[in-house]
Amino acid sequence: MTTDRWRSRIVGHAEVPPSDLTANPRNWREHPKAQRDALAGVLDSVGWVGEIVVNKRTGLVVDGHLRLTLAVERAEPSVPIKYIDVSEDEEALILATLDPIAAMAETDAGALERLIEELGEQDGMVADLLDAIAEEHGIDPPHFAPVDVDEQSRLDTRAPVTCPNCGEEFRPR
Repeated sequence: MTTDRWRSRIVGHAEVPPSDLTANPRNWREHPKAQRDALAGVLDSVGWVGEIVVNKRTGLVVDGHLRLTLAVERAEPSVPIKYIDVSEDEEALILATLDPIAAMAETDAGALERLIEELGEQDGMVADLLDAIAEEHGIDPPHFAPVDVDEQSRLDTRAPVTCPNCGEEFRPR
């Protein structure tokens, strides 16, 4: 269905217990351990920044199945919800296309590298996630200027490097 103007299908927002929500039986996405760990790490570090999307008509989750699963496992008291009002056919279209459309985005490697460098050192699962993202996009770890020319060959290796100014050890990603 096409119209002259895009209409908002968002009909509300709420905080509800995750146990009150129902995963969509037509959800075709699976979530491997690495993805579960990465999302859990970001949720632990930052918290909620995106709502779980629920179709008001069917009561089924349309987007956010992994966030819901993790919230149930952690016994979170509530989760943020964005309610939409779409038909079952539209719900199926959203399920089939939402993630694949997002995956079509291309990477600006320079911007990604600057963003990762800006974040600095991270811990645990978030560090692993950032390392994997950098590796996937061919991004090298941050480079540090050598104290003198003789030290350059040591810095060109993938071995840990100790900062001559602060003494902190940096491990290549």
